[in-house]
Amino acid sequence: MNRRDFLKTVGGAGLALGFGIQGAIDPALAAESGSIKVGILHSLSGTMAISESTLKDNMLMLIAEQNAKGGVLGRKLEPVVVDPASNWPLFAEKARELLAKEKVAAIFGCWTSVSRKSVLPVVEELDGILFYPVQFEGEESSRNIFYTGAAPNQQAIPAVDYLMNELGITRWVLAGTDYVYPRTTNKILEAYLKQKGVKDEDIMINYTPFGQSDWQSIVTQIKQFGSAGKPTAVVSTINGDANVPFYRELANQGIKSEDIPVVAFSVGEQELSGMDTKPLAGQLAAWNYFESIKTPENEAYIANWKKFKNDPKAVTNDPMEAEYIAFKMWIKALEKAKTTKADAVIEALVGIEVPNLTGGTAKMLPNHYITKPVFIGEIKPDGQFNVVWKSKGEVPGEAWSKYLPGSKDLIADWTPPINCGAYNTVTKKCTGSGG
Repeated sequence: MNRRDFLKTVGGAGLALGFGIQGAIDPALAAESGSIKVGILHSLSGTMAISESTLKDNMLMLIAEQNAKGGVLGRKLEPVVVDPASNWPLFAEKARELLAKEKVAAIFGCWTSVSRKSVLPVVEELDGILFYPVQFEGEESSRNIFYTGAAPNQQAIPAVDYLMNELGITRWVLAGTDYVYPRTTNKILEAYLKQKGVKDEDIMINYTPFGQSDWQSIVTQIKQFGSAGKPTAVVSTINGDANVPFYRELANQGIKSEDIPVVAFSVGEQELSGMDTKPLAGQLAAWNYFESIKTPENEAYIANWKKFKNDPKAVTNDPMEAEYIAFKMWIKALEKAKTTKADAVIEALVGIEVPNLTGGTAKMLPNHYITKPVFIGEIKPDGQFNVVWKSKGEVPGEAWSKYLPGSKDLIADWTPPINCGAYNTVTKKCTGSGG
């Protein structure tokens, strides 16, 4: 072999292996080889396991399905599962482990807002990506977080409007677990109700710890509050396994939906699967997805889930769909950016559209929230929901509430020229991310 043939052969092999024409290794190709690691950060133990363990399995199913299609960018996806154990500081520790040690390309995880806020500074410091799939209080927009659960204007406000306009409710119990999501959501709802003319004496606010098991005295108070001769409803931001004894106590004290309707923001098919739902028939939940909604996409998703779980009784729920949307958006962003590098993927995600499971389209907005339909469903005796109201099309998620004085002038927009999570439209200044 002469020198020219030798160089031609080596050069061709070098290019195939990721060598540049100067003979050096192309760092982009060399770094992006092997599997793409995907972080799964959901509680598999503790008070939130009742809700979060299902999301872990949901991610494993979505990853397996994508790998069966050949993966993405010519590479397989590798799930990296950790258990933050319903321990909020441990969420930050596990997120750091996933990003710094495991080098995951993205994290799908968290349920409670306190866990997300624990993770936020870590993903910002290490320039990671977190997809957060659960309804929450808003009042935040981080460059490194994509929020595919509902903002208050996509769940809480429409639910209150429904109770007020359709059921004639004039007295309100705002009952929640004692942490940031219920407190901030109820702050927004209290301001909204007062703008609608509701008086202080017609609003009762109550908070209980995570895992609350004794609801007798609290439900008695709710019953007394509802006996004033005015139509009364409970707006529930109770989270986790505390919902089981709460609904049990409502049944024990004979409170039915026609007496005091309860609309829940954190009770879906998964939570109801562990309860006797017959006494709860007619109670309400506000979500952006219900398993009972009939579309070809949803039918296929449900069938795949039952097969993956090897359980014909396995149920789907709203945060699962929000995580499904997040995963599909991430895959499209990887294909668009042609890399797993966080900065390129973050930029690519804005504007991405994917079909949701209820017949519409989810779009990633410049504020890192998405468009979502809103549904209100009645609990049926079998633990499913009958949709009694739905929004006209998709509602764009709002990062900042126009009902709070400190937020009404703020917007989030992570595209040029603003590039800010909390931009004050009056002062024309960026004030951070709200995290």
